[in-house]
Amino acid sequence: MSRAQQLVADISALSEDDAEAELGLICKDFADRHWQIERIFEARFAEIVEDTGIDPSGFSPAKQQLVGAYFCHEYSYAAAALMNPSVVPHPDQSGIGPQMRFLMSMRAVGEGHISSVAFREGFIGPDGDLKLWPQSGPAMAAVADDRHHLGPDDAVMVHRNPDSAISSTVLFPVTEAQRNGLEDLRLVQFTDDDGSTEFIGTYTAYSGHAIRSELLRTRDFNSFSLEPLKGRAARNKGMALFPRKVGGKYMMVARQDGKNVTLLSSDDLTHWDDEGEPLLRPRFPWELVQMGNCGSPIECDEGWILLTHGVGAMRKYSLGAALLDRDDPSKVLGRTVCPILAAADSDREGYVPNVVYTCGAMLVRDELFIPYGISDSAIGFATTRVEDLLRQMV
Repeated sequence: MSRAQQLVADISALSEDDAEAELGLICKDFADRHWQIERIFEARFAEIVEDTGIDPSGFSPAKQQLVGAYFCHEYSYAAAALMNPSVVPHPDQSGIGPQMRFLMSMRAVGEGHISSVAFREGFIGPDGDLKLWPQSGPAMAAVADDRHHLGPDDAVMVHRNPDSAISSTVLFPVTEAQRNGLEDLRLVQFTDDDGSTEFIGTYTAYSGHAIRSELLRTRDFNSFSLEPLKGRAARNKGMALFPRKVGGKYMMVARQDGKNVTLLSSDDLTHWDDEGEPLLRPRFPWELVQMGNCGSPIECDEGWILLTHGVGAMRKYSLGAALLDRDDPSKVLGRTVCPILAAADSDREGYVPNVVYTCGAMLVRDELFIPYGISDSAIGFATTRVEDLLRQMV
């Protein structure tokens, strides 16, 4: 008998009065922290039945909920660190006037150094005024479809709890390849050849001993497909997808050699064999250790704006930018000589000091809106006019 089966047997052996009394104490202790907690316990009991093969017919409703409670626990998903945000326009832009509604992803690190993906919604006004929606109640994990018969290279579907807002939803690891975390989601709103759009994000799956690049796809942030990327170029971190095809091909920026920014292309969104050629190499003192992308390129009239990060002396991370040709992104039209954003003063202190980092910005009229991680401990926000940014490039 497994440990889980033994625990279920011990709960089953309780008298009905003792089971109801214990369930009452648990609900009194936790009901104010979790809406419809009985439904959570019932759903967890159904999962335990499937996993252990126990016969549910011998359990009263109180004992079913009690079993569910014993197999649940609270988890502080961002207790250790919060970092590396990316941002896209919210799928719902109705009734907001001159404002733009946005949706931001963040990498959260909790107990056991497990990385997950959290979300926040908000508004940004025409003058750069920012307002985040409050989180409504405790966060809830998205639920995966049946994974028992999935192969290691199959996509898995996860669904947001219908009682949980997007801002209160967390994507936790659900496969063996993701066991130790979903890291650094780079979201982008992708427009296909037929004009349809979906939200696509590249991220790193970490099993505890190996990494691989994977793809998140969603149209509404209610359900998500998590799918491994295949091919030689998908073995490294930091891949970021262009928001549309260029020259009939999917394109990404990545870091294939651990130091330079590389441009990749493919005919297949999920298969990346072309390892590409370096697009940007460290050139200035603040990026001599290594550099990489800071999310998907952003299209503007002048070309593609690519935010970059550079690592310099004392492992200090700074943000820079480059401009790529609109029709041929392999042509670099300009890049910033000095950082456009770097850790300073109190922002230098945190879980990982001297770091500012972003996994994606977005264009809001004539400005870039850039959420960024502050020393892996908080999220900050910056804006800059595109005209002013391009003027800093040589």
